[in-house]
Amino acid sequence: MKVLIPVDGSKYSLEGAKVAAHYAKAVGAEVRLLTVIPYVSDIDLELSASERDRLLESMKRRGENVLKKTVHLLRTYGVDGITSVLSTAASPAGEIVAYSEREKIDLIIIGSKGMGASARFHLGSVTANVVRHSTSCVYVVKEPCWTGH
Repeated sequence: MKVLIPVDGSKYSLEGAKVAAHYAKAVGAEVRLLTVIPYVSDIDLELSASERDRLLESMKRRGENVLKKTVHLLRTYGVDGITSVLSTAASPAGEIVAYSEREKIDLIIIGSKGMGASARFHLGSVTANVVRHSTSCVYVVKEPCWTGH
């Protein structure tokens, strides 16, 4: 079984990672982490090429840090064999769904809200779109959900 955990560094995605860790450990699932950063050339900003490159590099570093932190968290819960992927796409939800289909993911475990402005609503737009468009099963994790190891 393959489990995909989309993470963006928000407390909700980390809560999803905790639940996924317990699930993966219980069933011996293969774990994939995915962080999606925006495709910079699709952002409608007036930036010079060097400013755009700096912005992209900054977002890549942040994405790598999110993955590193989440891998560490999963390992503290006893999960090994973690594959982490940093992807760039215009649509985070679209990339999560596409990755899930490409990699034949069985279950996506995703936080109910993310880092975006819509985080104040009940279900984030990325999560809602993943639920709506994914052919994989999707488990939406609300916070707080898990308190211990």
